[in-house]
Amino acid sequence: MRTSRGGKGEQLVCRVGRISVHTYEIRPRSDKRGVDLISDALPFGRLWYGESGAVSNAIGYAKFYRRSHDAVIRVYDQAGNVIA
Repeated sequence: MRTSRGGKGEQLVCRVGRISVHTYEIRPRSDKRGVDLISDALPFGRLWYGESGAVSNAIGYAKFYRRSHDAVIRVYDQAGNVIA
């Protein structure tokens, strides 16, 4: 099995075919007013969470939205490092 990166998330390629994997990114907003949930799988591409508990709410939404697909959820800090 190998992983190749494309414009529409990650594709895991194995001998029996392709399995679509949705990638979700949770990044702090540059204006410091919450976080953005970003993914090609979302209908609008990006959601803004600004309330308390924004990161956990964004993770919860990504978990709910990916029910029928495999997914990778990455959480980034202000410097752009993956923290979860």
